[in-house]
Amino acid sequence: MTTTPTGHPGGAPDATGLARAVVQALLDAGVRELVLSPGSRNAPLSFAAWAADRAGALRLHTRVDERTAAFLALGLTRGGSRAAVVCTSGTAVANLHPAVLEAAHSGVPLVVVSADRPARLSGTGANQTTEQVGLFGPLVATTDLADPAGVAAAEPGLATAHAPVHWNVRLDEPLVPNLPSDSEAGLLSWEPRPAPDAPRMAWAGGQDDEGAVAVVPAGPRTVVVAGDDAGPPARQLAERAGWPLLAEPSSGARTGDNAVRTYRLLLGTALGGAVERVVVLGHPTLSRPVARLLARDDVEVWSVPAVGVWARRPFPVEHHLTTARVTCAEEPGSAPGASPWLDAWRAADRELGARFDRLLAREPGLTAYAVAAAVARALPPGGLLVVGASNPVRDLDLVVPRYAVGDRRKVVANRGLAGIDGTVSTAVGAALGRAHGTRNLALMGDVTFLHDAGGLVLGPDEPRPDVTLVVVNDDGGSIFHTLEQGAPAHAAAFERLFATPHGVDFGALCAATRTPHLRVSSLPELEQALASPNGGVEVVEARVGRVAPATGPAGSGGAGRRDLDARIRALVDDLGPITVP
Repeated sequence: MTTTPTGHPGGAPDATGLARAVVQALLDAGVRELVLSPGSRNAPLSFAAWAADRAGALRLHTRVDERTAAFLALGLTRGGSRAAVVCTSGTAVANLHPAVLEAAHSGVPLVVVSADRPARLSGTGANQTTEQVGLFGPLVATTDLADPAGVAAAEPGLATAHAPVHWNVRLDEPLVPNLPSDSEAGLLSWEPRPAPDAPRMAWAGGQDDEGAVAVVPAGPRTVVVAGDDAGPPARQLAERAGWPLLAEPSSGARTGDNAVRTYRLLLGTALGGAVERVVVLGHPTLSRPVARLLARDDVEVWSVPAVGVWARRPFPVEHHLTTARVTCAEEPGSAPGASPWLDAWRAADRELGARFDRLLAREPGLTAYAVAAAVARALPPGGLLVVGASNPVRDLDLVVPRYAVGDRRKVVANRGLAGIDGTVSTAVGAALGRAHGTRNLALMGDVTFLHDAGGLVLGPDEPRPDVTLVVVNDDGGSIFHTLEQGAPAHAAAFERLFATPHGVDFGALCAATRTPHLRVSSLPELEQALASPNGGVEVVEARVGRVAPATGPAGSGGAGRRDLDARIRALVDDLGPITVP
């Protein structure tokens, strides 16, 4: 959907006035963070944002790279403070696309403001001019703005958006304020209209009608699957009904006594085979066992509304609920939460978890699972953890404990499209966007870190959070060892095509941006580093083994990733027969 610009009789409107109208509209819609990438065509917007920042109306962040800037704005919004990203014309806008797609598929109301040439230059070879209207495709609406009247008309949609919004602002010369050379008074002044308090961003379920409650009847053996951003309703339903809770780390529901830590492994046992019904909340993406469960013909699926531009589930759904607030009808004479079915899952989870912990403790070197477990233990109540895609979030899924309800730990992951893009910037943004917190951590792989190493480039005047980035470095893409591509039959081509070892000196890379860096290769070293943060943005590089020590990178330890994962999956064979109530 696009909106064409309103005509402006008598020539082009004043660029400074139009830019100030745009920034004021952002403020009125609750935007309090503005991320800017430098450019010429967006100069009027830059001056307006700077003036608003100097007046305390918003907080300005500048980044030299638009892709990094967009993920910073995404992280700020995920952290709880709505943000906009502003860029110049041409390829600058295209570099926002990965973050915009992530926001679209995860239902994050990111605001994109792109500067553009006047409409008379569209379709010409004017410098840095391309078709920016609809550049993000059919998933994100563009509003094309050429004057303040158009801004006023578009503002209501900005305030109520639950998805990314793209404003394309056509700015004509002159692109700088008309001021005397010896005066900054007009440039610095900012007298915003009274604006409402900026709303804090909540989990996606918070967008639902708070008055509506859906009821799932008691009956068959049921589990609750809580995907990304499911929120507290998933835990509340599981506890009310006495059902096992299979919650991903970033679900916002991995708390309380019903959460099953090793559910991914237990789905391959008799307990998994006995599941008759699943209630799904959030966006489950981590586990192939969960995907197979949801695709089974003998499993009845109930689904709460999914967020994002594609709300249709990728699996058959028998019952589509209309609200994220779900409860269970009690059976006559039953006590709330009482369930032999749940007790069986809990008992198996305790035993399997203990076996898993013993296996990891026997490993001769530091493993990615041990790193994830150490980070999970280091996250205090009130803490924030941003976790990268690929192996780290899956490793965390097997080791993160059942945190206490009410401790307000927040785990954030970009699971809309589950890409590794922009994770450093997302972590920095989420830490900056959080109004209150105790500790900020991030966990990611080495390839993920390299994808967004530019996120460490912060100017001397930029707001800086305290955040520890823990990078699991196994010199390549270890997740492919666990997939079909990692089978021995493909060994000859594997390293070049999938593992892609890079050999990067992370210490030197961090030194280039003056980012504190510490390399660790043992669990005690890692725990010490996590216990004594330096403040600011810092990197803790944890060296682990990807392949067997005989052929692995220098200094790596532990068994190969594929072998270790095979031994972890085999743990369920040692449990013996499981009685299914």
